[in-house]
Amino acid sequence: MRVDAADADHLRDGIRYSDGRPVTVDDVATAVRMYGDVAGSFILGLFPELPEVEATGERTFRLHTRKPVPVLDRLMANIFIIPAKDNRPEELRSGVGTGPYRVAGANSGAGEYTLARVPGYWGGRPPVERVRVRFVPEESSRVVALRSGELDVIDTITPDSAEQLTGLPGVHLEQTVGVRICQLFYNFRKPRGHPLADARVRRALTYAIDGESLVRDVLTDSAEQARGVVPLSLQGAEGTGRYVHDPARARQLLRSLGADGLRIKVIWESGEFAADASVMEAVAEMLKEAGVRATLQQFEPGGDILKWRQGKGGDWDVIGNGFPGTTGQATTMLQAMYAGTAEDERTGDAFMGYVVPRIARQLSDAATETDPATRDRKLAAAQHAVWDTWPAMWAFVLVRLAPGDPAAERQHRRPGAHPRRARPRQAIDHPVRDLPA
Repeated sequence: MRVDAADADHLRDGIRYSDGRPVTVDDVATAVRMYGDVAGSFILGLFPELPEVEATGERTFRLHTRKPVPVLDRLMANIFIIPAKDNRPEELRSGVGTGPYRVAGANSGAGEYTLARVPGYWGGRPPVERVRVRFVPEESSRVVALRSGELDVIDTITPDSAEQLTGLPGVHLEQTVGVRICQLFYNFRKPRGHPLADARVRRALTYAIDGESLVRDVLTDSAEQARGVVPLSLQGAEGTGRYVHDPARARQLLRSLGADGLRIKVIWESGEFAADASVMEAVAEMLKEAGVRATLQQFEPGGDILKWRQGKGGDWDVIGNGFPGTTGQATTMLQAMYAGTAEDERTGDAFMGYVVPRIARQLSDAATETDPATRDRKLAAAQHAVWDTWPAMWAFVLVRLAPGDPAAERQHRRPGAHPRRARPRQAIDHPVRDLPA
């Protein structure tokens, strides 16, 4: 797709990095190219194809793709730009950005970061001088820290915690719409002949999971069972089916498929979604009722679970994973998760090893369709096809929480007020190229 000169992209006047260097067209071109060279890049998976950047002037450029990419503008908003000479095709732990804050300190193992205000920021003086970001895995600890004033903003809370915070002076509850799907996703790298390589076995295991009780008793109604392969709040998403709990049927199907007495390994990273450990422990008990023994392995943040996701770590069968809809479009999430190719798998970029050529072709065809109505029809057909491969043993989507009390909202709006905030989890998975602002 060639963009007309009148529609060429322009860099904003006066935009600079935190060290004072100006942003250039070469920085944009280099950033796009580097994403293509990074193995396992979260962002790369969202693109049907990366565009080529053509400089048309000192501050202007055009984007070229072989086929139309109707949501290219939204996709480009996910590209992090840094100076070209500092950019490398790897996970970046240092550098400069164009945001109002710079990284003054970082401990990725502990999940602690300190952001400092950039003097002379081109977009205007930010109101807060210093921001500390800290990973606190336990929800109860986050709530206590907020109540005591130790923390000012938290996320990942359930309705029970929200009820405790509602009405407290200076606490403001925010609500958001769920665009993140949390899944117990199968490992699609299993060799032919392995039980989980059979879609019928994958489907049989779904009957072992009592999703209603998980939502009600473990997630305390902060989520709803997924009814599609992406959140239905995304534009172009299609309802494709429902998870049904029937452990007797799970046993019968597994026996008929020669998979009775199955043993599986479930892995996840702490903090991947609310009440993650409790969800996994409950799932293991449910599987036991269906005659399946599950071994659980929990990874701490900053560990090497990325290698396991890419098939470069140890073996596993099911992974607890959350995936965000960063563009608000179903097509980009579907592209990232279900349009993997054999080449993607060689570089570790296929999502959990999911490579189904016919579905990749369907999604590619839909992603390049310029007519919105036709694109939605093609996307709907592709989503039904994905559902029929049974990619997840169970999945859920976080739902919005009730807003806080009006007094806290009024305090939040008063000049000089500094209310504490709590909101349901809508955190975005950190991309492989984790850059400072």
